Amino acid sequence: MDDKGYAVDSEMQIVAFRVGHEEFGVDVKKVEGVISLVDITRMPRSPEFVEGIINLRGQIIAVVDLAARLGIEAPERGPATRIVVVEAQDVKVGLIVDLPEVINIDRDDIEASPALAAADIESSFIKGVVKLGERLLILLEVDRVLSDEERAGIGEMDPDSEEQAEEEA
Repeated sequence: MDDKGYAVDSEMQIVAFRVGHEEFGVDVKKVEGVISLVDITRMPRSPEFVEGIINLRGQIIAVVDLAARLGIEAPERGPATRIVVVEAQDVKVGLIVDLPEVINIDRDDIEASPALAAADIESSFIKGVVKLGERLLILLEVDRVLSDEERAGIGEMDPDSEEQAEEEA
């Protein structure tokens, strides 16, 4: 409690967005920024759900098609499509989503996800479910959306690092 008797940290901000017909959210503390959809450079031998890489202010960032990663059918990309740049442990990754917005939620509104309700989505990706009136929002565990091997592979996706590896060999 603070000096006025209010619970500290009872509210949190999340970046909410759509992937297909589902609504998801991530803790705003994990979000580095939201950018418009830009040209994405394909990388050979990358996982199917990795669209490729972008150069964001001099930093190479892998871009993940979140719908493909979660196994969700998504409509065509349009003017509301954005890239949400998140920090997944120590790797920055761009997630392709629609209609991102920052909303405030009460931590008490986060419930554990029912195992059967989340059967279509890898359950380790899910931190919980938030009820917002009639809306249900799936809270993603960003650190688990990529496996350790995938994160390591994405961290090495800088095209310059391949040239360096070849020079070192």
